[in-house]
Amino acid sequence: MASERREDAGELAEDDEEAFIDDNEVYAEVEVDGEGQGDGGLMDDEDMDMAGGEDIVYEDSSIQHFPTHEKSVFCVATHPTQPLAASGAEDDLGYIWDIATGQEIVKLTGHTDSVSSIGFSADGEMLSTGGMDGKVRIWRRVGKEDWKTWEFLTELQGPDEVIWLRWHPKGHVLLAGSVDATVWMWQLPSGNTMQVFAGHTGPVQCGEFTPDGKRIVTADADGTLIYWDPRDPSPIFKLTSSDARFELDGITSLGVNFASTVAVVGGVSGGVRVISLSKGDIIGGLAAHKEGESIEAVAFVDLTGTGAGTDIVVTGGTDGKLCIWDLTTMRLRASMDHDDAITAILPHPPPKSHLVVSASADKTLRTWDARTGALIRSHKGHHGPVLGAALGLEGRAIVSAGDDGVCLVFGTE
Repeated sequence: MASERREDAGELAEDDEEAFIDDNEVYAEVEVDGEGQGDGGLMDDEDMDMAGGEDIVYEDSSIQHFPTHEKSVFCVATHPTQPLAASGAEDDLGYIWDIATGQEIVKLTGHTDSVSSIGFSADGEMLSTGGMDGKVRIWRRVGKEDWKTWEFLTELQGPDEVIWLRWHPKGHVLLAGSVDATVWMWQLPSGNTMQVFAGHTGPVQCGEFTPDGKRIVTADADGTLIYWDPRDPSPIFKLTSSDARFELDGITSLGVNFASTVAVVGGVSGGVRVISLSKGDIIGGLAAHKEGESIEAVAFVDLTGTGAGTDIVVTGGTDGKLCIWDLTTMRLRASMDHDDAITAILPHPPPKSHLVVSASADKTLRTWDARTGALIRSHKGHHGPVLGAALGLEGRAIVSAGDDGVCLVFGTE
């Protein structure tokens, strides 16, 4: 029961705060057929007999598509309440479009290099785009009649090259991580700079507001994690690779639990570390991914369906492996496989919060039951690697961004 779960990060491994585990301590490993269930027996293009010069036949289970981008789509986001998606791509453009019809609503211009990050504010009234040109551009909804009229609001200055953007979970505050080792925070709609966090020594590759909105966690390519108070430019604590227990050859992914007490980070080396945010120390390490294959995604899963969360976290790496961990025991519950690198992990919201979606460079997305590791459904249609994904319509739709220049929409019911 959720009420019986340990809420303090320090209690997750009180018998051995520096416990590191290996494959010998796995609960169970789930064997999964590479094609999954419910695929209708159709073959992927790699398996298609090309004799006679016949065209490749791609299986497509999508229900809608947005083909307007001319080059690789790097990022996609969904509106919190409306059937809208936003995507950004290598063509220096972003779009807001209708999930149901695939029609373009707004063309988001102004960038002079690839749009690498995109996101709606928590209330859906604003949209941010971040580019490799260092620009952060903001759009907002016009009027209250519908959601199809948007206007450009402002361009934010500061970062050298934007790697990621995150909106505050409760307000119009935007956070950005940059290649130049800085983290910027702005207040909208004024566009005023609230804080510049300087303390990293390498590109800030990942960062999050804690779910309660009170703190910030950032991590960089040099392997440093920093915990911040948004009101203070000085770190609350910092962990670096000078501590041998925290050597990850650079941090590539980050997740924070629902209680805002624990962070999990993954690194280039394939290692995963669990950090107590209340104590500022390493609780332990999780070992199951292939050494030297970077961890590309980390996400906590709410198995209780109550919104209170659990101590279950999912990691995905370039080894194609998806691992489900129980942090109360620091053990691996199950592992599943894609045929290529995992690029995104999406936990479902209640009432189906036991489900998690993975996106992969193997051109597919897959829905899993995080309680057992069972494959529920494969989602196919891309002709190239899936580079990003988001859940929309309260979990009833998956929107994906493809290296093939297309966004697809898949149903989950």
